[in-house]
Amino acid sequence: MTKKPQPEEGPTFTPTEDFAPEPKLDPHRLGAHLTDSGVAFSVYARQATAVELCLLSPQDDPDDPDGVLYEERRIRLLGPFRGIWHGNIPGIRPGQIYGYRCYGPWDPNAGLFYNPQKILLDPYAKAITKSPRLTPRLYAHQVNDKLEPATRELKLDPLDSLPDAALGVVVNTQSFPVSDKPRRSWRDTVIYEAHVKGLTRTLPGIPPDLQGTYAGLANPVTIQYLKDLGVTAIELLPIHAKFSEPFLQDNGRTNYWGYSTLSYFAPEPSYATEYAQRQGPQAVLDEVRGMVSLLHQAGIEVFLDVVYNHTAEGGTHGTSVSLRGLDPQRYYVWDHGSPNRMVDYTGCGNTVDFTSNEAVGLMLDSLRYWAGEVGIDGFRFDLGVTIGRNREQFAVRHPSFVGMATDPILAGCKLIAEPWDMGPNGWQTGNFPSPFADWNDRYRDAIRGFWLTDGAAQVHGRHAHGPHELATRISGSADFYSSIVPELNRGPGASINFIAAHDGFTLADLVTYNHKHNEANGENNHDGTNNNNSWNHEYEGHVLRGLQYSDDPKVLEEVVSIAPLRLRNLRNMWGTLAISAGTPMFLAGDEFGNSQEGNNNAYCVDAPLSWLDWRWLPWQKALHETVQYLLRLRADHPVMRPDSFASGMPVQGDKLADLSWYDRTGAALTPGAWHDPRNRVVQMLRSGAPWGDVDLLVMINGTMDQVEVNPPPARSRVFRLVWDSTWPNPTNRSEESPDSLGVPGYDLPFSALTKGEKPPAEAVDRLAAEVGVTPGSGLRLAEVISELPVTVRGMTSKMEAMSMRIFFAEVPENPSGNAKIDLLNVLKRVQGE
Repeated sequence: MTKKPQPEEGPTFTPTEDFAPEPKLDPHRLGAHLTDSGVAFSVYARQATAVELCLLSPQDDPDDPDGVLYEERRIRLLGPFRGIWHGNIPGIRPGQIYGYRCYGPWDPNAGLFYNPQKILLDPYAKAITKSPRLTPRLYAHQVNDKLEPATRELKLDPLDSLPDAALGVVVNTQSFPVSDKPRRSWRDTVIYEAHVKGLTRTLPGIPPDLQGTYAGLANPVTIQYLKDLGVTAIELLPIHAKFSEPFLQDNGRTNYWGYSTLSYFAPEPSYATEYAQRQGPQAVLDEVRGMVSLLHQAGIEVFLDVVYNHTAEGGTHGTSVSLRGLDPQRYYVWDHGSPNRMVDYTGCGNTVDFTSNEAVGLMLDSLRYWAGEVGIDGFRFDLGVTIGRNREQFAVRHPSFVGMATDPILAGCKLIAEPWDMGPNGWQTGNFPSPFADWNDRYRDAIRGFWLTDGAAQVHGRHAHGPHELATRISGSADFYSSIVPELNRGPGASINFIAAHDGFTLADLVTYNHKHNEANGENNHDGTNNNNSWNHEYEGHVLRGLQYSDDPKVLEEVVSIAPLRLRNLRNMWGTLAISAGTPMFLAGDEFGNSQEGNNNAYCVDAPLSWLDWRWLPWQKALHETVQYLLRLRADHPVMRPDSFASGMPVQGDKLADLSWYDRTGAALTPGAWHDPRNRVVQMLRSGAPWGDVDLLVMINGTMDQVEVNPPPARSRVFRLVWDSTWPNPTNRSEESPDSLGVPGYDLPFSALTKGEKPPAEAVDRLAAEVGVTPGSGLRLAEVISELPVTVRGMTSKMEAMSMRIFFAEVPENPSGNAKIDLLNVLKRVQGE
């Protein structure tokens, strides 16, 4: 049957009498499924009076090079069976293009938009032909040239949407087996948040035809980079098929991030290679599954950022491309007042209604498909509060959460909530049930606050904060993730510790800009948050980027004077992330100081600004090596990643408390010191005994002054320094090694705070007397200590302003029982190494 000519007014479609020849044996299993004889279809549309399956054969359209003319065969489905329309159609196989036309009441005031002129995408379609084209045809109601309602009372639109609609495609979802999942524990997980296109669009070594694609992400160059860095999981910004918002398309932009979901099952075709796109939807799906398989073979898990809270259909007057035309009352939240309108808890026009069995089922079926047949290891739920709402209220025991926790496929996945939305009581950090983890925004703000906004406050003589919030977050945020309620007592791993993510400044921009610079978005810099908790270190702009240097001597002077502290604060934040209990996550590119030039909301910028810039200057290479080193330390030492909350007391027969905090003198912090803004020099001692590891000592100087610090009483008096945030590069710590920024004529030396530091003479004398070193013994203790990367209880050492150090305990190999002899033997052993 051929496509009907487009009418000028009134619906021209009437239900066909060509019924599906066979029922679907399991109609409740929604979507298109291959059978021995053909393909079985089922779709939910409870209030429809008839539903037609449209089987489409593409024909070239000589009048529109971007469009397709379809030959259309309409088959009336059987039903409804509990609101489901279904049928088995013999003789069709993978590659078949299809859609649905729904008949039913036209009653916009009741939230019903049935219009058979609009061909609808199957919500369960595993692949699509293309993204829709935004035209008046996509609206169930009549619109004007601005795509606004043409009349006050919405009238049914007579235009056939087929030429501009996205259509489903039957595919084989198991064309080859995906490699087994790595199944890493939370304790061993390091998450790398990335955009499929942005990660490899300019990555050297990737063949040009693979750059910015699924295949490019799975290229050996990319995989080796991730493994060398220390990443165990890559979290991809949405790869569900998307449809950009009309206001973006009107301005020639796109939803680059992908948070405007068209289909919860089909992958976004534009991220596939051009070859796969030409081959068709099956090749696109195969490229995605192949990407997952290759990452699994490398031991890397794959998480997806998923957007079940809203769809691309927009608000009350939005497009009708899928759910709105099938059963809008069951899939969306409505305020059934006068006039009737959609409820918007997401800021995106509509809210999916998770009081509806059909909406919960759609999400669970989608998750099961991606986890089971595509092989995805975990999911991050955008605006995760929405999926747990009973309309206005968030419910810990919501059916969404119960369904995931009890499902045999999903219960084994890593589930991560973005624990907020824009609705009532929308902030729920720490309130998601097991097995969920949460993005910990309190961690983000605490680390930024301590190193950046408090640093700026001190420079300007304003109030800073004491160590309480910092210490709580480093210790795993027990105030959020420990509870007497079993499903809320989730352990430190449930805290996804991050300092920067796709939404906001990059890490490098946090130390470079006080204000957002979102001009590239075309919204007059009105979009994006103003609450950045950043510090430009008294110079607005990225003076570290070589391409932005000026010939002006004053600008070069700013580079020389500001860059060292900026870089140190970058390293401070990385060091804090490395020693924090919880699951670390970081934004792709932050490991080498990638910048978005101060844009904190680059969601619609598909351009070099949003792609990673792999042209590294010397300081970026040094930062990258620092991050590699810190992640390797964390992987090698479980004391840096505890999987249980500390009690502050010795455990398992240990003589040392599992976690303790001290001031700069080595004295235990008093209750009043926790909130004292003058107490910004602290030490954390974490026992390694529960994990069979060394003890960990961390010194933090959050002041703008150089300070002297004395280690606390511990199992050992000697601690070996393994990292200092004043080191530009952990493999090259010599005072003579320049911290080059790539500025001609300006190499910046750094201060070596370990080797060559002369301890106070009186402290050396006391220590020498204590261990029995006498003249003529052949051991010059002052020289030994000044040349060793150690700190010793009883001898203060200097720390630079705004810096941190990580130490591991050095204990006697064969304790003699004499503390003085043991101390001397340890020093000699370290000296010999």
